[in-house]
Amino acid sequence: MEHVVIIGNGISGVTAARHIRKLSDKQITIVSAETDYFFSRTALMYVYMGHMKFEHTQPYEPYFWKKNRINLKKGYVKHIHSDDHQIEFSSGEMMQYDKLIIATGSKPNKFGWPGQDAKGVMGMYHKQDLEQLEQYAPDNNTCKRAVIVGGGLIGIELAEMLHSRQIPVTFLVREESFWNGVLPAQESAMINREITENHIDLRLGVNLKEIKTNSAGKVTSVIIAETGEEIACDVVGLTAGVSPNIEFVKSSAIETNRGVLVNRHLETNIPDVYAIGDCAEQHEAIGQRRPIEAVWYTGRMMGETVAQTICDNRTPYKPGPWFNSAKFIDIEYQTYGWVWAQPKDHEERFYWEHSSGKKCIHISFDKKTREFIGINTFGIRMRHEFFNKVLLEKQTVDKVMAHLADANFDPEFYQLHEREIVSKFNREQSTNIQLKKKSWKRIFSRN
Repeated sequence: MEHVVIIGNGISGVTAARHIRKLSDKQITIVSAETDYFFSRTALMYVYMGHMKFEHTQPYEPYFWKKNRINLKKGYVKHIHSDDHQIEFSSGEMMQYDKLIIATGSKPNKFGWPGQDAKGVMGMYHKQDLEQLEQYAPDNNTCKRAVIVGGGLIGIELAEMLHSRQIPVTFLVREESFWNGVLPAQESAMINREITENHIDLRLGVNLKEIKTNSAGKVTSVIIAETGEEIACDVVGLTAGVSPNIEFVKSSAIETNRGVLVNRHLETNIPDVYAIGDCAEQHEAIGQRRPIEAVWYTGRMMGETVAQTICDNRTPYKPGPWFNSAKFIDIEYQTYGWVWAQPKDHEERFYWEHSSGKKCIHISFDKKTREFIGINTFGIRMRHEFFNKVLLEKQTVDKVMAHLADANFDPEFYQLHEREIVSKFNREQSTNIQLKKKSWKRIFSRN
């Protein structure tokens, strides 16, 4: 019986295993050094915040794996012997495979800061990070202050976690405004306000120079590079992005760059070896997507896709229109299509913000064709199915605005804002048309 070995028990690897089981009777083994069972990584923050216990983050009961004949092996893979179709564990044990799926996810970035491996310094990605956080920041008596380095989605989650236990937080962000490499200026400014309104000490435009420690190797403070200021702290969260977790792959014949290089079918350069999820890197980016996408949704889709190929239905990875979602403390965020931090030359933008300063939408569309390109929505839930259809069918922004109420997914009795949004859009478009007409008249009068 063909043996499929999957290294990594995150959303990508587990989705692949589940779909291979649905499609076949192949022998399946999932290998992981992190935990015994698959858990929802995005739910880790809620364990620390007291909303759930760790076992609640496990979508499947322990009996699920045996019932579905999915073998679980706890161990750390040291090397892949692709010529022999074997993986080698750190213990020296070997395991034979017929097909191998690398789904090892990401690891937090470190940039060689002095003290970056000290006690009390951690990321917020693995279960072990949660355990360290409980050890070094169980309360505000043990942890008088935490410093977070890096202003991405994980960074703001960690800030919210610590804030929930009344632990003072200083947030070091190298950009001049939060996440402004991804968010347009208006949305970035909104999140700056949300962070500071929650009494988090947000420091923009600064970098970490070093982490100071005591004689026991425990963090005591950080130094800011630009000013030399020293901030006393008991915990440092390193959340300056993530990188593919593939160190053990680099000593093999499998081709790598930043991630494990794959084609559109998620195949590596070695027969019978595949890579999916955060650790996979497309040889050529798909459309305007990045070659590496460390996103839960895309990991799941890759798992479903590779299962088809392994079960003799060779299937290309087609992720469809881009979408993502997150939460910035109390403000929910969704994005569909493309709303770049800076508009492209062919784009026109429409922006609406609620008077509360905690809700907005930002729409991008083509100046000439009026094709809808994308939307950011903050504080208003929208239906994925609606915008997926709009983007696939290349509908116009005018059609989207005419049916915007159909897209709303807020719970019953929430205040609706579509009438106000559409009214502002129509006023702006009417004004733009009048300005264009005046411009044309001036041109013709000169001629």
